[in-house]
Amino acid sequence: MQYAHHITRIEIDSLWMGKKHIVWTLQPDVNVLSGKNGVGKSTILNRLVARLQKQSNKTLLAEPIDGVRIELSPVGATAIRCDVLRSFDTHLRPSDRLSGLSNGEVTTELDWQLYQLQRRYLDYQVNVANRIIALMAQGGEEAQRAAQEEAATKMEFLDIVDRLFEETGKTIDRTSNELLFRQYGQSLSPYCLSAGEKQMLIILLTVLTQDRQPTVLFMDEPEASLHFDWQRDLISIIRRLNPQAQIILTTHSPAVIMNGWENNVTEVGEITL
Repeated sequence: MQYAHHITRIEIDSLWMGKKHIVWTLQPDVNVLSGKNGVGKSTILNRLVARLQKQSNKTLLAEPIDGVRIELSPVGATAIRCDVLRSFDTHLRPSDRLSGLSNGEVTTELDWQLYQLQRRYLDYQVNVANRIIALMAQGGEEAQRAAQEEAATKMEFLDIVDRLFEETGKTIDRTSNELLFRQYGQSLSPYCLSAGEKQMLIILLTVLTQDRQPTVLFMDEPEASLHFDWQRDLISIIRRLNPQAQIILTTHSPAVIMNGWENNVTEVGEITL
């Protein structure tokens, strides 16, 4: 199976009961879809995500499925890695299964996303540790430099989170393999964070655990609950943690594109035929 580096072009037929046709040529790094409420930003994103999820763990077909056609780079690639992030934080319906998760702290959609990412974060750490051990066993300066590079991304993630949360006195507990925080000398569960902090942590964890692999990151209005400075720096932070990620996001916020991404904005009307 040959994994793609990124999506180059999408076509969506019969959007809004056949009244519109979408043709969107994508940039390999950052793509921001903008427009007023109701013009179809989320609809376009949802149709594209549904197309990819329908063929999850299967060979991607070149022909359209449900009116959606995707072109990949390099040509001939048959699969693509992707992550989908949404910003809503509704309360989950009580259930026996949920009540037993993290001492009953998993109560909202963001909590559930964090809970799922805990396992992914642990797996990521094991994979990085195994690669470092293998490199150190080789010996030599080149292997040592490679081992340091393997550890550098996780350290950058920890430093970024500490910097973002410093105004409220929170820091990641670096002695724990699980996600835990310290605040004024006390241990703090990630489920006790504010909605904005949870949302930012989910984004950063998702990107970190992509392990610097080419991955398409879909985000639907990720600025919700994030304060201005976090919105402004969001894309740049993501790119630092995984420079091989292709970002496709919808937004209403001018702050998201202020840090040099103005030329990566596409209005819905520009791709509608």
